[in-house]
Amino acid sequence: MSVKVEQLTKVYGEQRAVNNISFEAKKGQVLGFLGPNGAGKTTTMKIITCFIPQTQGSAEVCGYNTIDSPMEVRSRIGYLPEHNPLYKEMYVKEYLRFVGGLNKVSNRKKRVEEMIEWVGLGREQHKLIGALSKGYRQRVGLAQAMLHDPEVLILDEPTSGLDPNQLVEIRKLIIDLGKEKTVIFSTHIMQEVQAICDQVMIINKGEIVANDPVEALQNRITGSNVITVEFSKKIKKELLNKIPKIKSIQSLGDNQWQISSSLNDDIRKEIFDFAVQNELTLLGMRKEVYSVEDVFQELTK
Repeated sequence: MSVKVEQLTKVYGEQRAVNNISFEAKKGQVLGFLGPNGAGKTTTMKIITCFIPQTQGSAEVCGYNTIDSPMEVRSRIGYLPEHNPLYKEMYVKEYLRFVGGLNKVSNRKKRVEEMIEWVGLGREQHKLIGALSKGYRQRVGLAQAMLHDPEVLILDEPTSGLDPNQLVEIRKLIIDLGKEKTVIFSTHIMQEVQAICDQVMIINKGEIVANDPVEALQNRITGSNVITVEFSKKIKKELLNKIPKIKSIQSLGDNQWQISSSLNDDIRKEIFDFAVQNELTLLGMRKEVYSVEDVFQELTK
């Protein structure tokens, strides 16, 4: 297990920024970490990366405890904070070599060249960081986070302020990283969650209110599979009740019905067979899928 958090609590004065949370993040997984402003996301990330200590509970990275072995933890983590702290008066390549020296990276020159190519900084490598666009500065931040080849990568809103083209490129880099490493990824952009993440964790007021695969999360609002169907003519509800595995039926008018089944039962085939057997023309059938944004709003409002 790459990251393991158990009963983690952080108290500032009388405020509980994080309240008794537990979760795990595995290798080869991108974990989306979501929550409103002030929910406790950044505090949790700072504890995992040994920037601040917790009040109670424990956090482990690759088997090392953040309190007992902070240097071992730091050596295994790449961290890109929300506000990318770069030395703007340094050149890109100069800065990455400096960071490589701090992390005692072996064959530093070769590793810096690899990172520059990997994040697409080839044309910008001889520029001052202060002269770069926001997108290229984010690439520099991602390169420094990956320079020492960490097992765990923690990214706090890495795509904030990027243009659409830059968003696509940075998302692809994160997806590629997630195939080999453990990635914990914080964002306010819900489309990114569906595009990038394998698992989604939502924190609200310091407590975890959801921790599910993306598809399972999208079904949390109803707790059911919901199918909307339209027939060519009016039919009675009693006839629809003959469809196997139905939980509930709701009329939407104009020959449209909303049919629910359990999360484990996708009954679209049963609906199609029902239409054939009863010589009904099926004008439309779709499975309702709620967005991550819908679920986020429902759980944090």
